[in-house]
Amino acid sequence: MKILCLGGTRFFGIGTVKKLIAEGHDVTIATRGLTPDTFGDAVKRLKFDHRAEESFCAFESRHYDAVIDKLAYASNDVKRAVWHISFGRYIMMSTCGVYKDLSGLSIKEEGFEASRYSLKWGERRWESCGVDGDFDYDEGKRQAECAAGILLRPEQYVTVRCPIVMGRNDYTGRLRFYVEHTLSGKPMNITNLHAKVTYAYEDDAADFFVDVLKSDISGPVNVCSEGYLTVAEILDYIAKKTGAEAIIDENGDPAPYNCFPEDTVYSTDKARSFGFRFSSHYDWIYDLIDYYIAEYKNKLCDGGRSSN
Repeated sequence: MKILCLGGTRFFGIGTVKKLIAEGHDVTIATRGLTPDTFGDAVKRLKFDHRAEESFCAFESRHYDAVIDKLAYASNDVKRAVWHISFGRYIMMSTCGVYKDLSGLSIKEEGFEASRYSLKWGERRWESCGVDGDFDYDEGKRQAECAAGILLRPEQYVTVRCPIVMGRNDYTGRLRFYVEHTLSGKPMNITNLHAKVTYAYEDDAADFFVDVLKSDISGPVNVCSEGYLTVAEILDYIAKKTGAEAIIDENGDPAPYNCFPEDTVYSTDKARSFGFRFSSHYDWIYDLIDYYIAEYKNKLCDGGRSSN
């Protein structure tokens, strides 16, 4: 298939492109060209900016069997892609953040129905970059899903809802925070020690964007690991592995997973009904924590050598 990937040079986008290549697809990646990649001659490259309408001229006179859009952060992004790119299917990266403050042990796709939400055309705000706009990240994704529903036929698009994704390529440092604070003895302000929370593994997320091309699934799909984790389980494993006990103090550094104050577990029933299977959290979390522990210890060793 002829696949256009908008983005694909960071985090699990890299795994998506690698799998597309391995399966023999004709792959084009389109980015601003700021992040180098290691795909070599296995992909074609186009330079564009999702927010700049004039840059979409890069896609003139081209047709793709599918577009994998990792860069649609608001309704205007979807509108520009649909208006200016010729394609068969549209696979959009969304987020479980569309569910707002919904909590529980089996959050299904019906928890946010874009067709019942009020569509507003606009752009995402990027406070960290000083870029003005209309929506924060989660609201931008809600509006992007609304736009896809308005502009495309129901069977033509998939909105991939992932929760927080973990993996070795994660540049956010959220899981690393718990490892490094525990091993260095830094206090953490943790407010949800026993909340049951669903995460996604980067390999599962990357694979889904490719495997969905072989399925007739459509609309919103939760893509995440089976079951759940608690922060207490993460800290208990670090303690058993290293002997270091976490210091929990309300005056400590705010922990990144505090954003889940209650049980927040997403259902994968829809994906499973179409034959998709995702790993259990326990298939990968311990190896990933081991990786961060080793990384931290290596940094200490490197620092010791450099000071001599």
